Amino acid sequence: MSELPGDLQYTSDHEWLRREDDGNVTIGITDHAQSALGDLVYVELPEVGQEVESGGDMAVVESVKAASDVYAPISGTVVAVNEGLADDPEAINNEPYGDGWIVRLQPGDAEGDLLSPDAYQSLLDELDD
Repeated sequence: MSELPGDLQYTSDHEWLRREDDGNVTIGITDHAQSALGDLVYVELPEVGQEVESGGDMAVVESVKAASDVYAPISGTVVAVNEGLADDPEAINNEPYGDGWIVRLQPGDAEGDLLSPDAYQSLLDELDD
């Protein structure tokens, strides 16, 4: 298992969130999620300008095994999508916390139920039991 980046927050649905200096947040799926899905072959991204609700689905990742919704950890407006994923969805497999980011949001009012790295690691440890 890889080390969890300490500058991120996580969800129990295996998304991560990074707060950027400009006030926006970058969101992706965790290493655990991409590993469980297997080799990704397609990513369905939201539209820039789209409003998302905390806990609502905002993207879809498809692997050779299954398709899975990506849920918004917070409410907000999509300000950017990782267009490189259209040609290279496996960037999520290779760098889930780097080049494999999925969307950037301008945060709204509603915060989701976010976990610290330690709390997320405890969740993963429970899943491994």
